[in-house]
Amino acid sequence: MADPLLRVRDLRTYFYTENGVARSVDGVSFEIGAGETVGLVGESGCGKSVTALSLLRLVRPPGRIESTSEILFDGQDLAKLSEKEMRKIRGARMAMVFQEPMTALNPVFTVGDQIAEVVRVHHGGSKKEAWARAVQMLETVGIPAPEQRATEYPHQLSGGMRQRVVIAMALVMNPALVIADEPTTALDVTIQAQILELMRELQQRLGTSILLITHDLGVVAETASRVIVMYGGEIVEEAPVDELFKNAHHPYTEGLLNAMPQVGHERERLATIPGSVPPPTAWPKACRFHDRCPYAWDRCATEHPPLYQIGPGHSSRCHLAEEPERRADKHEPFVVMAGAEGRP
Repeated sequence: MADPLLRVRDLRTYFYTENGVARSVDGVSFEIGAGETVGLVGESGCGKSVTALSLLRLVRPPGRIESTSEILFDGQDLAKLSEKEMRKIRGARMAMVFQEPMTALNPVFTVGDQIAEVVRVHHGGSKKEAWARAVQMLETVGIPAPEQRATEYPHQLSGGMRQRVVIAMALVMNPALVIADEPTTALDVTIQAQILELMRELQQRLGTSILLITHDLGVVAETASRVIVMYGGEIVEEAPVDELFKNAHHPYTEGLLNAMPQVGHERERLATIPGSVPPPTAWPKACRFHDRCPYAWDRCATEHPPLYQIGPGHSSRCHLAEEPERRADKHEPFVVMAGAEGRP
């Protein structure tokens, strides 16, 4: 098999604060192949966005990527490159789609100027050529009247159009990898579907790899081929999409799936995972999910679980892999929300 486009090994990104060391990303390892879409999911505070910023080397003090980390991208270890060398990769070979386009776009420049600037920084050429490329990209991402829209400012565009502009900026240099951090969170459902379809079409056309960061497993089911579930700064489960939805192993993944509304199940109610993600300055020493887990027993509070191999391409950081009989004792593992009827 060909080498993966991105291979992350033991990524650790810590923030050194007055309240202690926040281990936001704590020993994360994964791979992304050429042309593959991988979903990275988990609730707020689990380390998803910090992982994305770490890959692009955008973490700033008091945060830092620890020296043991390895980020191999197309054969280069990004963790060891200078800032000057990273600027050649960032935006050209690896790009990011941010979740809030109004903060990603500069309000005092036209959208055409902002896309053209990316072209001139990484490719050179004349202003006229860069502007023509910007207009072409606006057309590519489905913005009508691209020549006119290129002359407008971000506040003159709708939320969906602004997100398309951000995607155009990310893809204008045909990067090998695009990191999409919650790209549809601020959009209504109809526009979300359009943006996801646009990303699928552009990926098929350009062969770009995508790391899709989201808290929405429904988005992952529609878009990704493989899923990585994060909790407490580490990966707790990884599997192909179909396998994860059919045979989720980790109790946290099970809780996320149970919390999804089920179409056509009128009598079922949404479940919720009790408690919240602990602060990254005080991760539990053993299983980081044990105080919220309905299956937890003594071992979970004393022994940190490794990533157990569950099946082909499927791993889980849970001691249930060695003691599966403990799962059978729980018939309703998660709390049911009163009045939260699943809508048909």
